[in-house]
Amino acid sequence: MSAIAIPKNTRTRRYALVASAVLATLLGVTGTPAGNAEPPVKGVTPAQPQHHWYEIGRASWYGKFFQGHETASGEDFDMNQMTCAHRSLPMGSLVKVTNLRNNKSVIVRVNDRGPVPHNRIIDLSYAAAKLLGFGARGTAPVRVDLIASRTSLTQMTAHAAGD
Repeated sequence: MSAIAIPKNTRTRRYALVASAVLATLLGVTGTPAGNAEPPVKGVTPAQPQHHWYEIGRASWYGKFFQGHETASGEDFDMNQMTCAHRSLPMGSLVKVTNLRNNKSVIVRVNDRGPVPHNRIIDLSYAAAKLLGFGARGTAPVRVDLIASRTSLTQMTAHAAGD
């Protein structure tokens, strides 16, 4: 037997290893045959991933002092409605505000601009702050999640109306 000769049983093992590697490659990581992938449906494009907008910071509330005053949207402020003031979100947008101290959440509509203090991200009506559990405290750490902007609400309304 020469130094380069490989015993028969080792050669068989190598063939088995090479064959199993080729088979594993053909089957892929998922274990499904390569040719059985579902064909794309005609006329349907895959959904693009949506980036979810959110913000984390401090919230405050405003109430009696502004009651009845005109908001940036043109409507009168009502401290007993579920509304808020935000610096940049479009008027009419719906946002979910979660108090990070107690995990309570409310959904409010943006109808004003603010808050004035730059260390705060949102100003809530008194009713919203009370439901979140910080009406007596004044401020709270919150997470603000955009549910629907004004443009998406308009599109949903038009679609529901059959336009």
